Amino acid sequence: QLQLVESGGGLVQPGGSLRLSCVASGFTLEAYSSYSIGWFRQAPGKEREGISCISSGDADINFADSVKGRFTISRDDAKNTAYLQMNSLKPEDTAIYYCAASPPFQYYCSGYTSSYESWGQGTQVTVSS
Repeated sequence: QLQLVESGGGLVQPGGSLRLSCVASGFTLEAYSSYSIGWFRQAPGKEREGISCISSGDADINFADSVKGRFTISRDDAKNTAYLQMNSLKPEDTAIYYCAASPPFQYYCSGYTSSYESWGQGTQVTVSS
């Protein structure tokens, strides 16, 4: 399993933007580029929700309807890092945001937690005036 560390969370006003980063380490034989990366969030009292994912080779990218058109996902394989750019933030986006990595060579995107085997510790995003 990989070690994942998220950063970039914080307090932002409605309509504002944040960019989350997820840095991976702990590779053995497979390169970072062979892993699909997912972003999830969990608000108090709610289930963990898959909001975006990017597959190995950027072949497959998906967004939940709740964030479509406002969030973008990208990855820099040379830096072992994935990003979640969040624009036009709303109070309902308030949650702990997690990144996750699939097993290697998963060339598709998934919004299900069961598709991922490595998880970061999460970063808090609060949208409030």
